[in-house]
Amino acid sequence: MYPFEEAPLDLILGIVLYWLLIGAAGLLRPASLRFVSRVLFPMGALGGLLLVIAALTAVRLDPASMVLPLGLPDLPFHLRLDALSAFFMVLVGAIAFGVSLFSVGYFRSGEGALPGLLCLQYHVFLSSMVMVMLADDAYLFMVAWETMALSSYFLVTTSHRIPEIRRAGFLYLLIAHIGAIALLLCFGVIHGEAGHYAFDALRANSLSPFWGSAAFLLALAGFGAKAGLLPLHVWLPEAHPAAPSPVSALMSAVMLKTAVYGFLRVGFDLLSAPLWWWGVTALVLGLLTALFGVMFAAVQSDMKRLLAYSSIESIGIIFAGVGLAMIFHTYHNPHLAALALAATLYHCLNHAFFKCLLFLGTGSVLHATNERNLGRLGGLMRTMPWVAGFSLVGALAIAGLPPLNGFVSEWLLLQAFLFSPGLPNPYLNMLVPLGSAALVLAAALSGYVMVKFYGVIFLGQPREDKLASAHDAGGWERCALAWFALGCIALGLFPMAVILMLDHVTSLLVNFSLSSVTSGRGWLLFAPIAAQRASYGPLFFLLGIVGTLAVTFLAVRAFYHGRLRRGNAWDCGFPAQTSRMQDTAEGFGQPITQIFEPFFRVRREMPDPFSRTPVYFKTNEDRIWYWLYLPVAHAHERIASWIGVLQHGRIHIYLLYSFATLLALLLFVR
Repeated sequence: MYPFEEAPLDLILGIVLYWLLIGAAGLLRPASLRFVSRVLFPMGALGGLLLVIAALTAVRLDPASMVLPLGLPDLPFHLRLDALSAFFMVLVGAIAFGVSLFSVGYFRSGEGALPGLLCLQYHVFLSSMVMVMLADDAYLFMVAWETMALSSYFLVTTSHRIPEIRRAGFLYLLIAHIGAIALLLCFGVIHGEAGHYAFDALRANSLSPFWGSAAFLLALAGFGAKAGLLPLHVWLPEAHPAAPSPVSALMSAVMLKTAVYGFLRVGFDLLSAPLWWWGVTALVLGLLTALFGVMFAAVQSDMKRLLAYSSIESIGIIFAGVGLAMIFHTYHNPHLAALALAATLYHCLNHAFFKCLLFLGTGSVLHATNERNLGRLGGLMRTMPWVAGFSLVGALAIAGLPPLNGFVSEWLLLQAFLFSPGLPNPYLNMLVPLGSAALVLAAALSGYVMVKFYGVIFLGQPREDKLASAHDAGGWERCALAWFALGCIALGLFPMAVILMLDHVTSLLVNFSLSSVTSGRGWLLFAPIAAQRASYGPLFFLLGIVGTLAVTFLAVRAFYHGRLRRGNAWDCGFPAQTSRMQDTAEGFGQPITQIFEPFFRVRREMPDPFSRTPVYFKTNEDRIWYWLYLPVAHAHERIASWIGVLQHGRIHIYLLYSFATLLALLLFVR
């Protein structure tokens, strides 16, 4: 008997209420940082751990439903807990546990909002994400979705006295509401003449290809706005640097995944008859987003903006995987559909862990140095060894290096791409292999970005004198970083355990279980298709790495130790190596700028050749902002100025407008 097996839905609702009570308790002593950080955030972390246990139990159980006597008259809230929602709740609980632990030692007095108010917003944010996943009707889904958007907006604008942060928050809220309008229209189209707003009625409603396609495109726009898909990505690199690091970690690791959850719920559950071009649209848009994100990440000089663009890249890979699964599902290939879907869900879990680890690591660096600019960092491995060690695990994982978790999900997704030529559509047989090449390119560039990120921050010599006084993370922060680092290692070494959990989700959505293919080979060898085609043994890989390092160490000790004379290195005539001789963040990004310059809007300010203090300035800006958003903003300003002509502030003019309207209505009625 698993713990909480009898009533996991009741327990999860209890956790939601528990988090809301913790948030409300923050208002009892809103100015007390000690009470909020030492009492309430650890209690919130306990709720995350309980959510993991309850959701892991619910994944393997049959769906459970409930109707709450809340909402509007004749519009109660419908709840449903199935394998898909339970999997994403595992993700929410695991991340909430680690981020809450980190928050115990992170927040400081005088940093933006009052600690008690921040505690309320934080726990409402967690509760609303869980309610999004529990919602079984369009009404509750939209209420929870908007609550999630508003609470995260207040978290982003914690330091609201800074104008740049207020602008970033406004942009985020604007894009979020554009996405919410698209989702509202999507549910309206699916509803049709169903007569009820519950998801069971929407599932039973059969749509024509036209209206089904309209609902799919609206869902792609609505959930894509929250996830950061092109061209609705512009809020993400602005909001992440503005938010506190724990909030950035939560948004990147969990909130973006609620969009993935919603897209899966609509695309595979509510819309029962997908068309092949739906998958192609999601696949192409996802790959374009992934390449766009990793290219812009490579040229950033702000460490949080770099990680924000890296999140865009990961979300692009996830949506590409969803699109590929949708293509296989349309052509009735459940094995490959389950493989692509499992790889996608696996990457959601992996991205949550390694991106949280990196965002929290940058938070520790920011507190220790008060710097986000990569050009003013360096050499922090000496003064911050704990943060450097844990961040190295995250950097290797996001770079897709075995035996860590990032490699497993990307390898699985690549297997799904490579076995796609069996599709009956010849055009797709040409397109999908190009997608595999784009996936490999994005993964390679991601490794390049992580070399830049880790090398510039932690290696070399400090670029500023003040870095010598940087302090390492505290005990609570180290525990949180260790939690995410261990997660990256465990998810990489034991893929079969994850696949067994994901089997319940793939069985629900595409009616196929990968364990029927892989379970006969035990835990050591993971072969998603067949052992003769492709297999991976992470434990063997780890033993090979450890064995190679051990043999190399013993060989050096046996044959070279004590036999070599040490001398000063030849330094090309320089009297001493300084930090100015190291590669900068801009230097690392220069090759990417040169290769992909047509995709950037590059602005350069060249120094005067005769200046005694020459300054070189260059920025790589987003062309989409100038091609799409600025023209829309300028058009809106012009229309507003034209409409403003009607607003004179004179009462007799307004009475004239009313009289003219009445005359027009009378003529129309006649």
